[in-house]
Amino acid sequence: MVRIPESDRDIIEKAIYLPMLLIVLERDRQIFEQVPVKLKPPYLSLIEKTMNAIQKDLFRVKKQMRQNNLKVFETRRDDAFTEYKFISKGYEETHTYYNLNMRNRVQKLLDQYLSQPPN
Repeated sequence: MVRIPESDRDIIEKAIYLPMLLIVLERDRQIFEQVPVKLKPPYLSLIEKTMNAIQKDLFRVKKQMRQNNLKVFETRRDDAFTEYKFISKGYEETHTYYNLNMRNRVQKLLDQYLSQPPN
């Protein structure tokens, strides 16, 4: 039986996916600094602006988690699945995610952030 409201699960999932997205962008930034491209600064600037937007969103998510007394812990990981424990207002749930689906979700989030107009 699911006891954690969907709105709380959405916040918790953002707390899982946004740090993953930052890791991906940081690795890409490091790789991009190494490749020979004529006009590197605009690309690096886009990556930095995107990372800043994600960090701001992650700050908001963490604040919402504190306000709503939400917690998430990775409990198990293997080649195919990652398991998390969600805690909300005294209720605990275990959620298992297929790693490929998580990768696809991070890719969709990256598409969304990159398609936003720059600030």
